[in-house]
Amino acid sequence: MVRIHQAYRYALAPTPAQTAALASHCGAARFAFNWGLALVKDALDQRAAEQSSEVPDALLTEVPWSLYALRRAWNTAKDTVAPWWADNSKEAYSSGLDALARALKNWAASRNGNRKGNPVGFPRFKSKHRAALSCRFTTGTIRLETDRRHVTLPRLGTIRTAESTRKLARHLERGTGRILSATIRSKGGRWFVAFTCQIDRTDRTPARPDAVVGVDLGVRALAVLSTGEVIDNPKHHRAALRTLRKLNKRLARRAGPRTPDGSSRQASKRWHKTKIHLARVHARVAAQRRDGLHQLTTRLAATYGMVVVEDLHVAGMTKNRRLARAIADVGMAEVRRQLTCKSAWRGGRLVVADRWYPSSKTCSGCGAVKAKLALSERTYSCAACGLVLDRDANAARNLAALAARYEHDVAQSCGETVNARGGAVGPGIRAGHAPAKRELPPGRTLRRKPEAV
Repeated sequence: MVRIHQAYRYALAPTPAQTAALASHCGAARFAFNWGLALVKDALDQRAAEQSSEVPDALLTEVPWSLYALRRAWNTAKDTVAPWWADNSKEAYSSGLDALARALKNWAASRNGNRKGNPVGFPRFKSKHRAALSCRFTTGTIRLETDRRHVTLPRLGTIRTAESTRKLARHLERGTGRILSATIRSKGGRWFVAFTCQIDRTDRTPARPDAVVGVDLGVRALAVLSTGEVIDNPKHHRAALRTLRKLNKRLARRAGPRTPDGSSRQASKRWHKTKIHLARVHARVAAQRRDGLHQLTTRLAATYGMVVVEDLHVAGMTKNRRLARAIADVGMAEVRRQLTCKSAWRGGRLVVADRWYPSSKTCSGCGAVKAKLALSERTYSCAACGLVLDRDANAARNLAALAARYEHDVAQSCGETVNARGGAVGPGIRAGHAPAKRELPPGRTLRRKPEAV
């Protein structure tokens, strides 16, 4: 039995009155966020002025930085700054303040060097027209109704869902699931609710626990497996380009929030209508892509005991303006993210090849490595052994062969590594978000530690 945290998202079918209530709660969360941010900025400015006047540290103005301090300040001032606060659940305001506390914590950790990744900027005020409509509930009445077609949320009441909630309902009925929180969100003109749950999953084994498969992701084909199977790339965004161009031109002709000289104005109703239509098309494309990737990763995790993928730098790859749209339409990073979770859930292992591993330039027959291999060469021809094979199929075979080296390294080490089950990490193999396979500049070589004999 494995206990995990898993989210279940369902589309809602609210009435017009419920839609207004959903938007009101999300607006309340945004209001609390902006109010708290203004309070923090004023306190920081006051503290800086006091420090310049050499006020003792014990007498400096305190800055409400934590969620507890922000909630205490909100409860003191809410009757004055928001006399209408009782129209919404208290969880709406707590959700906005919690988001602010997290943003402040991330900014401080990034500034002090305690947070990895790109630098995090100081929180900014959320705009009514640009900020996503979202609100989170952690207390109160949060449940699924017995008909599996309705959900109940604090102050919002019972709302019908556009799909059955049976998957989560079965866990709750068996006692193997517990709802921790619920988040409502508007995307593409539709409302969704996501339940963050604690799920007890039984130990499972892939259908072929000893089988290894290498997965080479690409643009022409979504994925090429070392078994020879080729998964076609549906290219959902490319299929919708004609509709997207038409809607973007229509949107440009409408009276938007900006005049030709850049000044602000009130956008027309037709502009808002076209904006919603455009968002729906983008949401449909994203849903189609996500559904296809879920089907692929679920099948791989349920079938093979070990899945080997590449460590791709998707953000760097999309800087090529000729290929950026096609690469973004594939969703390569999403494949790896899903496999990381599903391999652990299914009892398999995920091995991530090193960024510098030359899977495409290595011959899967004899192991010879080419010095250069142009992207236009779609067929791999080995001058040493005469092997002629599709470029992607050759790379997938090399990835599958890499699993044997990983198994040997794990066997030589002191037992299995912590991440060996689910997201495997071995010598030359690392998990986490690491970026793309690319060639070294001419004249440079990659220094590696000598392998143990």
